[in-house]
Amino acid sequence: MYHSILTGIAQGDGKTHSSFKRAKVDEDVGKKAIEELVERGIIRVAKANNTFSSWEKNEKVDNKLYFTAPFLRFWFAFVSPLFKGVRDGDFKEVKERFSKHEQEFIQLTFKELSQTFLQKQFKDDAIVEMGSYWDRENEFDIYAKTKSGKTIVGNCRYTKSKTKKSELTRLQNSALNTKIKADIFVLFSLNGYSNELKSLKSDTLKLYSLKHFKALL
Repeated sequence: MYHSILTGIAQGDGKTHSSFKRAKVDEDVGKKAIEELVERGIIRVAKANNTFSSWEKNEKVDNKLYFTAPFLRFWFAFVSPLFKGVRDGDFKEVKERFSKHEQEFIQLTFKELSQTFLQKQFKDDAIVEMGSYWDRENEFDIYAKTKSGKTIVGNCRYTKSKTKKSELTRLQNSALNTKIKADIFVLFSLNGYSNELKSLKSDTLKLYSLKHFKALL
């Protein structure tokens, strides 16, 4: 059962109900297993940080489940489900599965590195809360609060193409839809930005790319 749940977390979006569905366990059994896995230090639980907008939309939003180490996620996503072949020295299926899901797998690590980097950047007005935001309709990768009370929202794009202004527009619309008043917008991009978007960079719009992660070394 534990193995099925861990595989479900690794191969899905990490939300509790979808992980239980992939593992084919009911909610009560799944919750008990999650408590045990958290106690063992294998996974951690991130609670939804959505704001209240109306009674009509005030539905329960799933928490998300994360592995405490990237290697554990890699193991249960690509190695453990195909262990027989790996044991026998046949890595073909593992390589094929990783090639197919590489971008979505690395996206989470890219997001977590972005959050860590951002915390180091805000020294004068330290970040006191850091996480992600999701509800039933909207989601963005970074949702943070500074010591002075400023709200930061942002997204991370791990793609080969440059990030364009449309990405900023989507982020701004998500903040508007969730009724979050963002003081600072932040974008992280693997391969930089269009000239149009770079021209908008300011104290309220911060743009970072992979080269900035050198500060984490």
